[in-house]
Amino acid sequence: MTKAVADTPPGREQPRPGGPGWWTARRRDRLAGYLFAAPQLAGTVLFVLLPLGLMFWYSLHDWNVLAGGFTWTGAENYERLAADPALPGVLGATAAFSAGLVVLNLSLALVLAILLNQRLRGTIVFRTIFFSPVAVTLVAWTIVWRFLLQDDGGVNGLLSTIGAEGPNWLRGEATAMAAVIVVQVLKNVGLNMVLFLAALQGVPKELYEASTIDGAGAWTRFRRITMPMISPTILLTSIITVVGSLQVFAQIDVLTSGGPGTSTTVLVYYLYQNAFQFHDFGYGATLSVLLFAIVLVLTVIQWQMRRKWVVHED
Repeated sequence: MTKAVADTPPGREQPRPGGPGWWTARRRDRLAGYLFAAPQLAGTVLFVLLPLGLMFWYSLHDWNVLAGGFTWTGAENYERLAADPALPGVLGATAAFSAGLVVLNLSLALVLAILLNQRLRGTIVFRTIFFSPVAVTLVAWTIVWRFLLQDDGGVNGLLSTIGAEGPNWLRGEATAMAAVIVVQVLKNVGLNMVLFLAALQGVPKELYEASTIDGAGAWTRFRRITMPMISPTILLTSIITVVGSLQVFAQIDVLTSGGPGTSTTVLVYYLYQNAFQFHDFGYGATLSVLLFAIVLVLTVIQWQMRRKWVVHED
């Protein structure tokens, strides 16, 4: 008799691998967890990790679909990226669009959420009005605004009723980027507004009542109570908005096609031009790597900064 059997209490036998005692409830639960997670894991591998790997692989090749060439070039595409004369302007346009969109979107969404959080008549109607553009198809929304912003479009028609003459918003270098930003803000501001509104409704009313009794004004209550309590939502909306601003494409394509000149040619549109208009998929993949690096760095920076201004974060 072995030691394991000798140490077994009378009436209880050690479960043998493959026997009924081996198939315990813990192992069944663990297998069930793996099976439930398997579809998500498979989707992550097939549609995230595999495309990322292929993107890096293609960036090391010269791949011209029309010529049928697919040759190894090593770091040549990255050397070309560093020397690309158009890249500084593209990155500048990308930064201008992202900064304008993030600041205007988050600010307007927070103001609208605060106003609609008041117990006033008709707030449900206004919530619906501001959120409805989110449900509209992006291309349809952009096409409508392309007609409205033309030289003889609806916006200039409204300005003419008050004696003002508006420019051709989408053909002027000074106005094209601003017009694209405003169109995108009006499209998606309702989503952030709803998120902020939900966060505001979760702030305990007792905090406002106690601060009012202590003599705190409206600005002090907003700065000392509202902002800290909704800071996790601010972090979420800022990350979503920054990442979304770096991936803008349809608005640029429909409204300005990157013009006038290259004033609205953002990184994603420049990537599209190289890959699908010039059929240089190797360099397009290299631009995708650059875009991935920018998104990753900005997301990590925002995530690390949460320790300083998000409440209950260490």
